[in-house]
Amino acid sequence: MKTGSKITAILLVLVAILLLNYLAARLPLRLDATAGGIYTLSPGTKALLARIETPVTLDFYFSRDISGLPTSYKNYASRVQELLRQYVRASSGKITLNIITPQPDTPEEERAASAGLQAQTISATGETLYFGIVAIQADQEKNIPALTPQREAFLEYDISQLIHGVQVLDKPRLGLITSLPLAGQQPDMRMMMMQQRQRMPAPQFVYTEWSRSCEIVPVEATAQELPADLAALAIIHPQGLSEKLEYAIDQFVLSGRPLFLALDPSSDASRRAGGQQAMMMGMPPQNLSSDLPRLLKTWGVTYNPAQVIGDLKLATAINTGRSIERHPVWLSLAADNLNRDARPTAQLGTLLLAEPGALAVDTTHTGLTATPLIETSDQAGDLPADALMMPDPATLARQLAPSGKKIHALHLTGKFKPAFPDGAPKADPAATDAATPAPAEPPAAGPALKEGASTVIIIADTDWLLDDFSLRRFNFLGSEAVEPLNDNLSLAGNLADIITGSTDLLTLRGKANAERPFTVVRDMQAAAQQKYQAKLGELETRLTEVQAKLGELMGKTAEGNRLVATPEMQKTIDDFQKQQTEMRRERREIRRSLREDIDALEYKLAALNLLAMPAVILLGAFLLHRSRRR
Repeated sequence: MKTGSKITAILLVLVAILLLNYLAARLPLRLDATAGGIYTLSPGTKALLARIETPVTLDFYFSRDISGLPTSYKNYASRVQELLRQYVRASSGKITLNIITPQPDTPEEERAASAGLQAQTISATGETLYFGIVAIQADQEKNIPALTPQREAFLEYDISQLIHGVQVLDKPRLGLITSLPLAGQQPDMRMMMMQQRQRMPAPQFVYTEWSRSCEIVPVEATAQELPADLAALAIIHPQGLSEKLEYAIDQFVLSGRPLFLALDPSSDASRRAGGQQAMMMGMPPQNLSSDLPRLLKTWGVTYNPAQVIGDLKLATAINTGRSIERHPVWLSLAADNLNRDARPTAQLGTLLLAEPGALAVDTTHTGLTATPLIETSDQAGDLPADALMMPDPATLARQLAPSGKKIHALHLTGKFKPAFPDGAPKADPAATDAATPAPAEPPAAGPALKEGASTVIIIADTDWLLDDFSLRRFNFLGSEAVEPLNDNLSLAGNLADIITGSTDLLTLRGKANAERPFTVVRDMQAAAQQKYQAKLGELETRLTEVQAKLGELMGKTAEGNRLVATPEMQKTIDDFQKQQTEMRRERREIRRSLREDIDALEYKLAALNLLAMPAVILLGAFLLHRSRRR
């Protein structure tokens, strides 16, 4: 082939590639080859878009032209823009997309600021970045003030929630009974004067997320009744509930309205809030566990507030400061531990529960339908909650005796029976001072309900709702941003949507989690730990004894800080030092044995990664050569 013909052929190929890319970008056909369908609109989004009556306008603001902006942010903005175009295509003309590039000192920048978008500063150049979305329907306007690549896992949910929120005029009322500081702490004026520079705790992120879709109505534990017009009720780590409030909760369920209940045998938040102060005063921490025995018994649920569940296979790797150890009562649950056929957990991939309890259910006499939502592996066992006062992971692992799978979460549906069959409880005359008149009874809300179809979701842990176990906060271009660590927040959002009736958003959560836990490695770690843990524990005990005896001998000093030692004592010291050196060597060997199989697997995978592609190329070349010879 002549040179001119070759150049012409190359140019034609380049033109064909450009035309192909142009046509592919404009064709309505899309192929999503990711494992979880990350770039495909979920059924919930499509159902939500199909119900739009009044057109919605989406204004996408991104300062693409400013200097110093990392390429990764530009790439993320392109992905956001493409996802928004999918919304436009799926809405059948009900959504209009405006792509706006605000320049400094322009009307576009003023519109971005007036719409509530956060002005973020690029540290390298000092320029202002706007990166957010505004949704407008009639006179309703809502926004996502700042998009961050770290929250890409929830991008579709955030956009769909934005479109849903701009169409909702009245939020459902969610009653909240909790002893945890989910809403943060509001200081009094005296504390503000004494601690003006101290930053008060902010609301937990789950509280902020629930506030976006619900009107949260706090209810005190001492209340005698529930507020009116509640669409649903959430009870999280209940402490000291009055008997009349329990009766009101029972009647609430019998009225057909849903309930979310989170109990805990060992609340990490309660321990941190009051445990350290109690231990300094010589008293055990209080209010670490929570329970509602009367209601649970009526529903056929068994729960022990004094027992914590550990799992050798699901133990979470933590940094103790000296080494990386696997904490057996901090459970990293994967998709295999979640019910894929239940709405709250169908789309989730990973959860983290800290010191959870176990639930058992017997619906023989209640007539309810119980659906397990979260289960452990077969390497789970129970520990007394008191054992966590000195939470050394290795010690807890040695105490844990696997006894089979445990249930952490249940979904109860059906016709519920009353926990107070004799009606509302009467005031206790013994608890009322004779000189103090008894409080007036609240007006009756009607006859007591005796049966009602409803739904109750119970989870035997509360720590999973807290920021420490669900997300990481960081500074992003001068603004605080969050990055999900797992699907805990997704589960919380699913539960809120289920009990308040907004089910379209259920399929949007957790689907973009790109984390793929190494289940084979995790199983190998659990098996190795179970194999060597007894021997390692015995060795640690012997080593501690030798070190104590050696310290006792070395501590026998006379005047001038000189060691007084007879030949026999010196020989004993030398023997102990040799034993100590030998046992430390043996301990290193045992710990090395814990990783032998895992290291061997890593070498095999590395070799496979290095040799797989050359092998495929050689095989293709061989087949091509053989085909040409034929």
